[in-house]
Amino acid sequence: MPLSASGDWIAHFLASDPPRHKSLVMTLCGDAIAPHGGAFWLGSMIELLAPLGVSDRLVRTSVFRLVQEGWLSASREGRRSRYALEPTALPRFERANRRIYSPPGQHWDGRWTLVLAPTSSIDGDLRTLLRKELEWEGFAMLASGVMAHPAPSRDTLHEVLARCQAAGKVFVVDAAELPGSGSRPLPELVGDCWDLSSVSASYRQFIDAYTPVLALAESGAITAPQDAFALRSLLIHSYRRVQLHDPMLPVELLPKPWPGSDAYRLARQIYRLTYVQAEQHLMAMLLHEDASTPGASRDFHERFGGLD
Repeated sequence: MPLSASGDWIAHFLASDPPRHKSLVMTLCGDAIAPHGGAFWLGSMIELLAPLGVSDRLVRTSVFRLVQEGWLSASREGRRSRYALEPTALPRFERANRRIYSPPGQHWDGRWTLVLAPTSSIDGDLRTLLRKELEWEGFAMLASGVMAHPAPSRDTLHEVLARCQAAGKVFVVDAAELPGSGSRPLPELVGDCWDLSSVSASYRQFIDAYTPVLALAESGAITAPQDAFALRSLLIHSYRRVQLHDPMLPVELLPKPWPGSDAYRLARQIYRLTYVQAEQHLMAMLLHEDASTPGASRDFHERFGGLD
């Protein structure tokens, strides 16, 4: 049986740029499972991932590793395995969702936030963990024990310090340019901290890859709910992968034009055009294993500025 136009795009994408299996499971957990109660039976995840080229064995291996890493908790009912988003991991899923589904465009007040971790305050393991977590939130390392960002989320920073058990052990400072000191203009610090050219190139690659999907969606060529779900999942997976390397800087500090804005608009358009059919397929797979699976949460319908 010949593939549909959308099926052909999916097959080509999976052959040319196959996603990492564990990372794809993570994408589904955040995008599809979290809005429907945050739990799934292993059989449902296997069915959802089969059209994306992920075998039964690879799904089991990926889920097992996510349990080991503290993202999922596991339970059994007879021979069936059920998994749920680990409560301690929920803030990290929520932060990722805010990044993915919220529009870029925060503004800069001219100040920077510095996190100072003197060697006398924390040990090497904690310093490494804190650096890794802050870099994921877009901070850059200015020097050993000095991390900086021009407009971080204060709530997120507080949550990261608490989760790393670094609260009360580091200094968090607001800094501004000192007038009359002969300082370089503070915006120039961006060029010393981040290589935005690679982030920009990744956004452009995303746009090139998914512009044909928008054409398919607008033309009504995506007729199978399974294809709509596969396209939505690959879309968010690819967009999330680019965003992981985006420091999410204020608009005043970004090169112009900034392709991240175009990438967001493209992702929003495709998501809005595919989510209804994608939800039909998702619910069919989840209800097959659990008739009590809830419908999508209110937060889901607020994604990308509102889906309805």
